[in-house]
Amino acid sequence: MDDLPIDISKTSFFKPLGYQANNCGYCKRKHTSPSYYATSTRVTPGHYQELMDRGWRRLLAEDFKPRRDQKRAVNRWNKYILGSEYIRKAAQLCPRSREEKRKRNTVFDLSTEIHLAEYSNVKRPVDPKTKKPIEPAHKFEVTIESDSLSERKWSLFQNYQMAIHKEPKSKNTKRTFERFLCSGLRRSTETDGGVSKRLGSYHMCYRLDGELIAIGVLDLLPHAVSSVYLIYDPKFDAFRFGKLSALREIAFTLEQSYKYYYMGYYIHSCVKMRYKADYRPQQILDPETLEWSKLDDEWLKQLDANRYYARSPHYKKPPEVSYHQGTDESDESEPEIPEASLFTLNVPGIMTREEVESKIDLDHWNLMLEGQLFELEDMRSWEQDDIMDPQSLKGIAGELAAALGPIVQKESVILLF
Repeated sequence: MDDLPIDISKTSFFKPLGYQANNCGYCKRKHTSPSYYATSTRVTPGHYQELMDRGWRRLLAEDFKPRRDQKRAVNRWNKYILGSEYIRKAAQLCPRSREEKRKRNTVFDLSTEIHLAEYSNVKRPVDPKTKKPIEPAHKFEVTIESDSLSERKWSLFQNYQMAIHKEPKSKNTKRTFERFLCSGLRRSTETDGGVSKRLGSYHMCYRLDGELIAIGVLDLLPHAVSSVYLIYDPKFDAFRFGKLSALREIAFTLEQSYKYYYMGYYIHSCVKMRYKADYRPQQILDPETLEWSKLDDEWLKQLDANRYYARSPHYKKPPEVSYHQGTDESDESEPEIPEASLFTLNVPGIMTREEVESKIDLDHWNLMLEGQLFELEDMRSWEQDDIMDPQSLKGIAGELAAALGPIVQKESVILLF
């Protein structure tokens, strides 16, 4: 690839897969709508963020205000780590000033509280009785590491999936775990406004007394931290590790100047995703205009009443359509997938045919075949192809471009074989 006439470091490679309908992994529903899929052999962090900004929701980290239950989770964990004996002795040997006490009782500083019990931040004054530094009940450490595979990570993942998601041990293999959570975006660094930032996929590793107890899988992007997945030792479930990790990742977003924090997909009708709306204020992308709006009570009210909602003045409520996938767990029949073009399905966030034809230069989009680049217009059937034919090369390319959007499409290469 080094000999290709493009800058590989700034190029993403996408392979269209077309339509697929699956049961929701969260809701386990038997009726679903088809989704459009594409896979990537390489995607840049910038392109990944651009794609997220065409269909996800985000939180402006500097505006985040933790709720009482979120503060309580942090305080409870800190007390567990430090232990009552350490807290008592520390209050005697290194007492807080009156001003420090007043501030801590009236202001919850997320960055301060989230790092309070980390071993490197714990004050360890010498106990005059023992002549030794006082120690917390536990040694708690958090590090940012590569998203590499290890036996401990694999074991932690297995235990988490079985205990929390009730999955049989046979469902996951080390290979699927590696593909799922240990082989994400390539890591690099970039300087933005004099600040050096890590980009790519990382693991935020939590260790207690030297043992790995949790992993937050993160994608670090030019202007955002995307939370991909959380794994933790089930024996710590009572400490609300989901809240602890989200708060720590928001603090990390602020401290490292990434600006936005993404919590992944939000399906309002899915009970298991409702917790994501607890982190406010959030912004939600209007699926019709691709403009960001505050996820306020009016949005939530509309989402309670409608499976799909947009604030665009041109928005018209689409008809309810579902694609049956069987009546029981043993039914493995193929779902009915529409044979029509993606452009006829009115999928939110997807460009229309008219937008693709006016804003995207499909003719000169690079196609890779056997390690060489060709422009799509050089293909034999290109001129005769109909963009509305999902089986034609022009139809396949047009659908992928509509899903990627003009910015990513222009800086990417299409793969077909």
